[in-house]
Amino acid sequence: MLQALGRLANDLAIDLGTSTTLVFVRGQGIVVEEPSVVAVRQAGQVAQVVAVGAEAKQMLGRTPDNLVADCPIRDGHIHDYALAEALLHDCVHRALTTTSPLLKPRMIICMPQSITDVERRALTEAAKNAGAREVHLVPHPIAAALGAGLAIHTPTAKLILDIGGGTTEAGMVSVGGLVDVETVEAGGLAMDMAIQAWLDTQMGLTVSPRTAEQIKLTVGTTTDAIEPQTMRLAGQDRATGIPREFSISGNDVARAIAPVLAQIAGCLHTLVSRLSPELSADVLTEGVVLCGGAATLPGLPAYLEARSGLKIRLTENPHRCVALGAGKLLEDEATLARFQA
Repeated sequence: MLQALGRLANDLAIDLGTSTTLVFVRGQGIVVEEPSVVAVRQAGQVAQVVAVGAEAKQMLGRTPDNLVADCPIRDGHIHDYALAEALLHDCVHRALTTTSPLLKPRMIICMPQSITDVERRALTEAAKNAGAREVHLVPHPIAAALGAGLAIHTPTAKLILDIGGGTTEAGMVSVGGLVDVETVEAGGLAMDMAIQAWLDTQMGLTVSPRTAEQIKLTVGTTTDAIEPQTMRLAGQDRATGIPREFSISGNDVARAIAPVLAQIAGCLHTLVSRLSPELSADVLTEGVVLCGGAATLPGLPAYLEARSGLKIRLTENPHRCVALGAGKLLEDEATLARFQA
């Protein structure tokens, strides 16, 4: 009876990421995909939320003293609990804005395996404050494996490498559970910061995080090319403070982000090096599935193959993989029961 009534609710699966938050509604699919940014106005001791998502991201670096735009999730961890709750509440409201569920929804929230017990309790409380009747906290590798279409309930283990905005997680999944996981604080945002640092040291230029991200998405690659793509844009001269134009190539980006790529490859190597002989044999046969918003960097699968000796496959919809997998869990009561918060 309770399960039948539960189908009257619009249950939600949420990928609360460092860069982007996605919300999957049962029976509808992904209905919210917004930058994980919140803008607040400070009025005395009271902070008023004025924008969330894309609108708030437009304000980054452009706000007056009494208005702050910030990312509540950093490196996969909660940096600001109040802002994280505001982000969650806004995304849930957007997801349910066209429906009036008879019951409060169940919520699946995907999170890195490395988060602390304090963060788990904070996420659970934030979800309940956002209207959840029941909360399940699911590790990224489990949701990502499901989103990639892997058969996670078989004894043959699957290795998934999720490269997100703030973290990279290598997870070994078998028989419906997480066998082992390795996490490093290196992802898309670390690449952006590396590009900023390279421009500062090599060209004496200061650029915003958004400009660094634009460079990565436009000409970014992992290795030198004979005829690399280039782009022209403007930055601020560090010495004079005056704006000036500059040109940057894909080869420049490859050199800038090399240390971050090495960390990502190291994360995969560390996990694989401690596997049992049986699990190692599975990885050799099955290869590694690559997902996450930062996994689309041109040349990344080949780069990782060259450094690991393993087959690397980029899944479809890599940036939505975790949310889609979490959505599948809404229909898998047996597996979901293992992750009751």
